Parts: sequence; structure tokens; C-alpha cells
Amino acid sequence: MKILFLLFPLILLLVQGAAGNALGCWRRGGFCSWHSCSFSTRFVGICAGESFCCKR
Repeated sequence: MKILFLLFPLILLLVQGAAGNALGCWRRGGFCSWHSCSFSTRFVGICAGESFCCKR
């Protein structure tokens, strides 16, 4: 049970880091795509890991 108290803050930090990148993409007017940007969009940045930030 004590390990849950240690793991919970760690999980929150990881989720917050991933969400921060996605929020930055959305603030630029883009969206996150897992594989690549489609032909009607352009690459703006990286959301998290292997996902790309694309903008129409």
C-alpha cells in the first residue's frame, strides 16, 4: 500500500509532461497525429514521443 503513495506522484508527473506538449500544439492551432501529417496539413512540431503536431 505504501508504494502507491510513491507511484502516484510519479505517474502524475509523466502525464503532466505529455499533456504539456499537446497543449503547446493546440495553442499553436494544431492537433496531434500519431503517424505523420496528412497531405492537407503541415508539420508544426512534436507532441509527445512519436506523435507529431500538424496544422491545417
